[in-house]
Amino acid sequence: MNRNTISILLLMSLFVFKACGGDDDSGDDEGDSSATDNSPLAGVCDSAAAGEILPSGTTWQWQLTGEIDRSVDVEMYDVDLFNTTAAQIEAIKGDGRFVVCYFSAGTWENWRDDAGQFDTAAIGKTMEEWDDEKWLDVRHASTREMVSARLDIAVEKGCDGVEPDNMDGYVNNTGFKLTATDQLSFNQFVAAEAHARQLSVGLKNDVDQLKALEGCYDWALNEECHAYDECDKYAPFVAAGKAVFHVEYVDDVKDGAALANDICGDTSLRGFSTLVKDWDLTEWYEDCL
Repeated sequence: MNRNTISILLLMSLFVFKACGGDDDSGDDEGDSSATDNSPLAGVCDSAAAGEILPSGTTWQWQLTGEIDRSVDVEMYDVDLFNTTAAQIEAIKGDGRFVVCYFSAGTWENWRDDAGQFDTAAIGKTMEEWDDEKWLDVRHASTREMVSARLDIAVEKGCDGVEPDNMDGYVNNTGFKLTATDQLSFNQFVAAEAHARQLSVGLKNDVDQLKALEGCYDWALNEECHAYDECDKYAPFVAAGKAVFHVEYVDDVKDGAALANDICGDTSLRGFSTLVKDWDLTEWYEDCL
């Protein structure tokens, strides 16, 4: 990446930071899911992607818990940023794999090493079904500082790319009055910060803003779009030739093969890289190859 490109990305990062306003207005309202692709910030991402684009059909393994099983014959490994050491990442890369590092960009996790570094004003309501995780105010400087710091860790550990999670707080009950524009601003900020560090970055879920954000992101990752009948929303990424890493979950791994047989022929998943996984994201998987 040349200096001009980096300068452009840093300027874009500054723009979206100012656009969020730094307002700590909090409340109990459910997030605002309106004004998605018609947001005034929707065009900022056009032609902005500067990371390595993972092409459609890239094979992958997603393992966030347990000892990393390096024997899976795939092109990309997605592992936890904090729980995976630099030596482990180097070993996976030594096997010829592209390494993506997972971290949460939109929530506070009480078990993480940096949990005590957040401004309490930025920490909102507990996530549904995740008692030890709380939503963050994506407009707050503390949240954005955390993202930048975690991206620095990704660089230090040798990650090739990052998977920022919980990028759709505005459609959840966060405790903050987040709008679609707030979310677009934050998600554009995350992409710009990753690209400024020459990291590939994927858009996690946030299906209602896929069209607006496709230009910012190098690939996408979706959880259960088949179950929610929303896989068609990934058409912008598929049309751009970018990978759509897709997962459907099972409560019992004994049901994995049956689910894979059920979904793998679905034409709505054409161009996707689909896995069936357990909720703990261990080494177990079924795929559609």
